[in-house]
Amino acid sequence: MSQKILVAYFSASGVTERAAKQIAAAVGGDLYEIRPAQPYTDADLDWTNKQSRSTREMKDPACRPAIAGGVADMDAYDAVFVGFPVWWYVEPRIVDTFLESYDFTGKTLIPFATSGGSGIAGAEKSLRAHCPAANWKGGKLVRGDAAAWAKGAL
Repeated sequence: MSQKILVAYFSASGVTERAAKQIAAAVGGDLYEIRPAQPYTDADLDWTNKQSRSTREMKDPACRPAIAGGVADMDAYDAVFVGFPVWWYVEPRIVDTFLESYDFTGKTLIPFATSGGSGIAGAEKSLRAHCPAANWKGGKLVRGDAAAWAKGAL
């Protein structure tokens, strides 16, 4: 029996989106964009501004930005790749919103991230804490190798 795979991703600048599309094509998965109900502006994403929306969200571990739309039938998926840019050494809070919106008990979850310099280890620890009942596989910080990695990640 083949697995039904979802590639869920949040992308602020398009980099993670490109990786997600490569992964979906490589594994035959469906794509789902984790889109904020209130889209981020360039000013919102200015991490050097202590008052920017992204900075305020990341300073508040309880922050859960609203998502526009949802996955139509999450129960149908056996495995979910979860992609995001690394913000402040972890996943953006909107990814936490996504993870807390569904029951991933027994599902295989595989994180992937994009980053200019940070690793994925902090995010992996955080993700596991949000969904301890999921079957987490090791994640990867992807650059140009997303498709090749994804095939072996399942």
